[in-house]
Amino acid sequence: MRVLILPDAESVAAAAAEVIQTEIDRAAVPGPAVPANAGFTLGVSTGSTPLGVWRELVRRHDDEGLSFANTRAVTLYEYVGVPASAPESFRSVIREQLLDPVGIPEDRVVGLDGSAPDVAAEAARFETAIAAAGGVDLQVLGIGPNGHLGFNEPTSSLGSRTRAKTLPDSARAGYQSIFGSVDLVPFQVLTQGIATIMDARRLLLLGLGASRADAVRAAVEGAVSAFWPASALQLHPHVTVLVDEEAAAGLTHTDYYRAVAANDSRRVSGRRTP
Repeated sequence: MRVLILPDAESVAAAAAEVIQTEIDRAAVPGPAVPANAGFTLGVSTGSTPLGVWRELVRRHDDEGLSFANTRAVTLYEYVGVPASAPESFRSVIREQLLDPVGIPEDRVVGLDGSAPDVAAEAARFETAIAAAGGVDLQVLGIGPNGHLGFNEPTSSLGSRTRAKTLPDSARAGYQSIFGSVDLVPFQVLTQGIATIMDARRLLLLGLGASRADAVRAAVEGAVSAFWPASALQLHPHVTVLVDEEAAAGLTHTDYYRAVAANDSRRVSGRRTP
């Protein structure tokens, strides 16, 4: 697990966008380690935490010519009972924030259909579709204040796959502005499970603000436990954690994380200065 502590949300967004761009560029270059035209599959999510990343990627696409022509997207969750085409759906939100602005068409998106009549069958179809696409190369995740990933709330099985989960009342209250009333917010979502998330080749975890400090500490330095779902990421071989100073406030090994980051920076630049 690589932990980078950055000054603020803007720095986190820029660093995350750089990680994603590097992976897109790597997938586009034929070579012995990367087959020609292999493409790149990005796991996307919604919410306030990754929004700055999507905006930075759109800026790089518009201003610097970053191409997403060889990129696929895989969504993380969807409301049960809400079709993907509905403006309230998570699919519509990520399409507005990222997919449409950078030109990723619908046929290059692997997503969940919340309006499917059989949610268990839809979850199984989604898992099969991810595998058929070659799996997720890089999954972007925001961490919740209680350590949730996607809609895997505390006590969710660390071995879980995609399935329906009940939306907590706090989450439903947060979405009432989208639906016009809390009474119209769905009670369930389809979400990738912890084990599904862990299947991605690389994971990028983002934490912003003081409200995430306890969750970041538990995820990075605590015991692996279903009470802190994000702690499962400690078991993944390729995880990068990007946090701002406030979200890093609960970490105890900050000097080490900063030293590793500084050393990595010197290696990249070719300088071995003290």
